[in-house]
Amino acid sequence: MYEVFQKYMDSKIQLCQEQSDWIRSLSLVRKLRKHQFLLQAGDVCKQHAFVSKGCLRSYSVDSDGVEHTVKFAVENWWIGDRNSLMTGEPAMLNIDAVEDSEVVLLSTKNFDLICQKIPAFNDMVNNLLQSAYNASQNRILANISLSAIEKYEHFLQRYPDLALRIPQGMIASYLGMSPETLSRVRNQIMSR
Repeated sequence: MYEVFQKYMDSKIQLCQEQSDWIRSLSLVRKLRKHQFLLQAGDVCKQHAFVSKGCLRSYSVDSDGVEHTVKFAVENWWIGDRNSLMTGEPAMLNIDAVEDSEVVLLSTKNFDLICQKIPAFNDMVNNLLQSAYNASQNRILANISLSAIEKYEHFLQRYPDLALRIPQGMIASYLGMSPETLSRVRNQIMSR
């Protein structure tokens, strides 16, 4: 499924064949079965992961065993524990496959080398980081200012396809509510 990654890059930046071949030579394609971990909390995140097929999620588990979903990543999205990637410290997040998935992996060393040698790739990464920062800021604002119903409606509006692919318990975790609360919210919306 490397071709999905190549098509993604082609839609974002212009690469000559030599650059494309070089990036491919530095990449590793990995298949993940549903529920299989890409990263477990406590391990050091050493690879940038691009989702070419399927859906992954990053999450933490608190001392009571409750999962707190930070992010979902479907086709053409990136996922990783950014803090661990940048600092080399143990990851705070687990990353696992919500469904059978395939990812293209670039080691931190190779990713940094590509950014250094191909300015267009570095610009693409900087644009992605800015977009991710903006999305994170908007999510924080939504979580602190919207009601439970508004949060769910906002999620459905922003990610209509995700709502069909992801179990309701994971959506509840992402929205910061219990599965029971999400069930009540869904019933209230349907009864309108």
